[in-house]
Amino acid sequence: MTPVFLFLLLFLSLTAIPPGASDDGPQKEERLDVSEILARANADITTPLTHGDIVPNLQRNADPCTARGCKWPKRGDYVFVPIHISSRYTRDERRIIIRGLLTFHSSTCIRFVWRRYWHRRYLYIYSGSGCWSYVGRQRRGQPVSLKKNGCLYQNIVQHEVLHALGFHHEHIRSDRDRYISILTQNIQSGMEHNFDQQQTNNLGTPYDFNSVMHYSRYAFSKNGEPTIIAKSNPNLNFGWAREMSPYDTARINKLYKCSSK
Repeated sequence: MTPVFLFLLLFLSLTAIPPGASDDGPQKEERLDVSEILARANADITTPLTHGDIVPNLQRNADPCTARGCKWPKRGDYVFVPIHISSRYTRDERRIIIRGLLTFHSSTCIRFVWRRYWHRRYLYIYSGSGCWSYVGRQRRGQPVSLKKNGCLYQNIVQHEVLHALGFHHEHIRSDRDRYISILTQNIQSGMEHNFDQQQTNNLGTPYDFNSVMHYSRYAFSKNGEPTIIAKSNPNLNFGWAREMSPYDTARINKLYKCSSK
């Protein structure tokens, strides 16, 4: 076990959220689905985004890029992902982020380590203009924006980190038309791109309405009517995941060949 990894584990234990504390820390607001949290946090930003919270990379596609260099490298049994968390967060805000990162340690072979000077590629987590990330590993310091007021929830931390690990939204995956219908007549003007289907690597996992990467049935609705409905049950409610589903972690473990998980 590397000294960097040991140091991270020690830091995480020292900064763990006390028993009984809220996962969502100091942020208090009504319970919202993932897509609504992202829509609110990103409403007024000028950063160009696709699919609601993804920074477009013209040199790469979505999930298929993991077969062409945007997957994080594995060393031995683990995938070490260097991180740097902005000092502008308060102690409580850092705890929320760290706790979200720790959930990957408990169920996958992903291990987040503090960025050191020799790490050329790393995640820089900071309070930017909203909640957003790139898909897959990028060159050099790779920003992941988690705005202080609006993005510091465990499911949002997991959601944006999953993008950085190479995963796209569930409702735009390549086989989605077998499971859902997109009701374009109910989508806000200019937001149609959030529903554009992508050619994705689904890793042999079933379509997952419980995924933390799935938007809600009313995502970007202009009239209060559904924009996404399940073909198996038009009344099915989804998009409210508070944490990664078993299939979310299964996809990580399949993509990164986590043999021990």
